[in-house]
Amino acid sequence: MLDYKSLLLALGVSAACLVVTLFGTWFSRRTDSFLLTLVVALALIVTGIFAYSSYTLQSGEMWVCMAYIFLVTGFSATYAASVQFRTGRKPWMLAAVLSILCIAVGLPPLLADLDGVGLIVMNVAAAALLVGTGWQYVAARREAPGPLCGMAILYALSGLSFVLCALVLITEKQWTLGQAPDNWAENLNLGVCIAGMTGIGALSLALHQWRMAAHHRHEAMTDALTGLMNRRALFEENGHRVLKPSTAVVVFDVDRFKSINDRFGHATGDLVLKLFAEDLRSGITPGQTVARLGGEEFTMILENVLPGRAEKVATDICRAFAARTIPVGDAILQCTVSAGIAVGSAGGEPFEAVLSRADNALFEAKRGGRDRVVVADYLRPVTVTGTRTSA
Repeated sequence: MLDYKSLLLALGVSAACLVVTLFGTWFSRRTDSFLLTLVVALALIVTGIFAYSSYTLQSGEMWVCMAYIFLVTGFSATYAASVQFRTGRKPWMLAAVLSILCIAVGLPPLLADLDGVGLIVMNVAAAALLVGTGWQYVAARREAPGPLCGMAILYALSGLSFVLCALVLITEKQWTLGQAPDNWAENLNLGVCIAGMTGIGALSLALHQWRMAAHHRHEAMTDALTGLMNRRALFEENGHRVLKPSTAVVVFDVDRFKSINDRFGHATGDLVLKLFAEDLRSGITPGQTVARLGGEEFTMILENVLPGRAEKVATDICRAFAARTIPVGDAILQCTVSAGIAVGSAGGEPFEAVLSRADNALFEAKRGGRDRVVVADYLRPVTVTGTRTSA
């Protein structure tokens, strides 16, 4: 029993250290709220481990019941943390429901001096919750395949070790023990859990760093005001492309934007840009691209479009925005937008060249009176297509 107690103590200390580490990690970036749920879960498990350690020293209903309650509650919260990670849902109701179910099934046998039956229930419940936790991370593996698949494997192995503990008690028909079980499965379970705890802690930290890097990259590639892709992201994604006639690039510019800022203030100007960004989003289908090039200039990339389709999309967006009424104090503001369109050539044309021709077409729209769409034809001079809307 000395070796078993040493392993149990090592598991408790390892889990306690992981609690401190993960709490510090969560505290550095509190948006990862699943880490806080995991910290609470591990704190419950640590309490359960030390209560079970007391049960190994002296038999008694109180210690085994305390260990059971804290352990199944901790494993339930661990599963809830994984669901929270995958879905973003608040975990506490799920953790409470699972805990109550586990306690309702396993606590009565413990109180009836059938501690072996109660421990079988605990091992089965722990196995199911740990395997379920691993499955949740597998389902979310697209975000960070390496750390998440590694965590899933460790959770599954830990769950399997609990299954072995239950099987030994069942095969040996140990329904009443009077003391903590002492067999090869219990020792294996502790060894696997110590290794699993260490690995899960390391992978959790790696996952946190992965998410931090992704968060910083997203911020670097997103326009802070509108939430659209920014110029840098647009060129990283499309700068290497060669566009065919089936791909159109549209460049939009809010008409007389400087006068809007001068007359109504920059807050109103920002609102105008946000509202136009909303119209851009609603004007595209999944897989299409919209971005803010800078200032009041935006772009849209339309894939697999038939002749005339890009012009219709741009025209509809311009008309919808011109029809907006924007309350500004006691006044009502209505704005218009000009657009230039260009498509790739039959032999293929670099993205930047198509964008430049779309920008030239936009210039023609501005010079032609604004509030209109101009299509730049690759083979013939620029033509103007009116999109007269309320100015």
